[in-house]
Amino acid sequence: MSQQLAEVETLFLHEARSDYTVVANRDGSRVLRGRLELKETSAGPRPGKFRVIRDGEDHPRQPDEFVDLARAAGRIRISEQTSPENRKRLEAMLDGYQLEATAVRTCRRCANDGRYGPITSESAIQHNDELICRDCARRELERELSYKGEFTGAAEGRLEELLYESGDLDRIVNLLQGGLDPDLTKYDEVSANVDDVSPVRTEDLDLHPDLSTHLQGRFEELLPVQSLSVRNGLLDGNDQLVVSATATGKTLIGELTGIDRALKGEGKLLFLVPLVALANQKHEDFKDRYGDRLNVSIRVGSSRVNDDGNRFDPNADVIVGTYEGIDHALRTGKDLGDVGTVVIDEVHTLKEGERGHRLDGLISRLKYYSENRMETHEGYGGTQFVYLSATVGNPEWLAEKLRATLIEYEERPVPIERHVTFADSREKAQIADKLVKREFDTKSSKGYRGQTIVFTNSRRRCHEISRKLRYDSAPYHAGLDYKRRKKVERQFGNQDLSAVVTTAALAAGVDFPASQVIFDSLAMGIEWLSVQEFSQMLGRAGRPDYHDRGRVYLLVEPDGVYHNSMDRTEDEVAFTLLKGEMEDVATHYDEAAAVEETLANVVVAGKRAKRLNDRMIGEVPTKHAVGKLLEWEFVDGFEPTPLGRGITRHFLAPDEAFFILDAVRKGTDPYQVVADLELRDDEE
Repeated sequence: MSQQLAEVETLFLHEARSDYTVVANRDGSRVLRGRLELKETSAGPRPGKFRVIRDGEDHPRQPDEFVDLARAAGRIRISEQTSPENRKRLEAMLDGYQLEATAVRTCRRCANDGRYGPITSESAIQHNDELICRDCARRELERELSYKGEFTGAAEGRLEELLYESGDLDRIVNLLQGGLDPDLTKYDEVSANVDDVSPVRTEDLDLHPDLSTHLQGRFEELLPVQSLSVRNGLLDGNDQLVVSATATGKTLIGELTGIDRALKGEGKLLFLVPLVALANQKHEDFKDRYGDRLNVSIRVGSSRVNDDGNRFDPNADVIVGTYEGIDHALRTGKDLGDVGTVVIDEVHTLKEGERGHRLDGLISRLKYYSENRMETHEGYGGTQFVYLSATVGNPEWLAEKLRATLIEYEERPVPIERHVTFADSREKAQIADKLVKREFDTKSSKGYRGQTIVFTNSRRRCHEISRKLRYDSAPYHAGLDYKRRKKVERQFGNQDLSAVVTTAALAAGVDFPASQVIFDSLAMGIEWLSVQEFSQMLGRAGRPDYHDRGRVYLLVEPDGVYHNSMDRTEDEVAFTLLKGEMEDVATHYDEAAAVEETLANVVVAGKRAKRLNDRMIGEVPTKHAVGKLLEWEFVDGFEPTPLGRGITRHFLAPDEAFFILDAVRKGTDPYQVVADLELRDDEE
């Protein structure tokens, strides 16, 4: 006891069933635990029995040893939870030895376990109608989490933050069981931000009379980003990179200059997008608005396989196309006529793996097409390029590489709340159902019901979730035929659907005016989302003409992965995305990409291919790529061989070409070759 006496800083007394728990602490750690019984004497209550508990066993000591312990303590504390009668007995006993004690609020669980756990109004945690200390609350939370599976440090850290901020463990447990507590799930809010830009009036624009009349019938003033673009030379033919949030009016910028030049006979408009679904929607929009004045056509990737000419007219005034659709036209030598304006929507696609280098090459080939036509067609004035994106991490650098004027507008028309909650795949659908119902049952001040886009990582999951939503909803992905997708778009626009459940098809901007975005998964396929992709997708929540605010919910599976190649878990990815910095947009070339784009440039430009390579965004190792093209007999000098031309026509990477060649030489059935290619892609 002598060593323990010297180490006592706090002596804590707490009422037990028939005696009192005694805990002696030093530097926050327990150095002694015991039991004390009082006896009544003529002088008042005095120590009757004193036992020290060690290794789970009671060791009787003399009552005087308790008195020595109390006198050695720096301070004595009595639990407030001790009954008034027993507190008076303890105080009277201590007073008999001229010792003073202070009553403090303590954690009952700590006291029962022989620990001293003081709590204050700031540190107390509510649980099961009592207040407990943070340590006990954290242990209870860990026990609850163990029922849910593995949680990484990121998820545990977030839940501990919420526990301490709310001071209510019951609310955290309810959250883990699928409860929707917006004050707990809310991670942050991206504030509305409106830059003060003096608007340009549509009547003041120097436009073709037909376009001027049409625009004035739609609105009197341009939106801020549109006004900035016009003031910086849009209608003078300046190339521009326009970076502005979703729903700020970027599309009209390309439309303004492209339609104007087409009506004035200064060349057609090519409006290029990454996805067929988006091309179909833009094509319908342009036909509805300008079909009575201009010939509007469409060129999508499927045209590469079945080009019957019924839909695509290369002589049209307006051609809406996918990147691959227009690139195929260039690779196969189609004459697109005088191109006055090229609009590249979603230009941040330049950073994507397979599609990025193809877009980089396409831009270079389109510029070459324009330059070559200027040399060979007198009176043709060249092409204006307008690049559009909502999310670019390095806009100044990209604008310089594209040789375009940067128009950057950081307006967020409505605020966006960002929420995080944790659930497994089964619970996610149930939570999504509650969120969709709550949103659809709410109307904005503009009179519109709240509608939801649910993003998930597979077509199968789209249908699975949609079936589990009790309000009318629909899956929407590239596997649906055109009529079905158009029906879904129309139903959503008419507010007949509470939600659409989709894969990446909507991330690029198909126009669904949703107030809420739910991430059922933070992966697309078997790849985690990038910060840029995540920002693009959450930007779909909240439209200024429809909604007062947007809401974004991340439904995060603790320790969840979608493929064994993933090196992080979904809860780790969630907080990386929420806190992350936008990635730079740049194109990176490996050998296969360099060979593919160099071959395409040779097919289009012959000996001038190096010039096309040199002005691409990414650094293309031209000398090495040409060496491989010669070695593999894809080119003969600066002329493509029939093999090289076929590879380019079908957008084949070198390894795919060799795979097909090997199969043909072995006499493999063509259908089997296609099946093997699909299986090969899935495995990769």
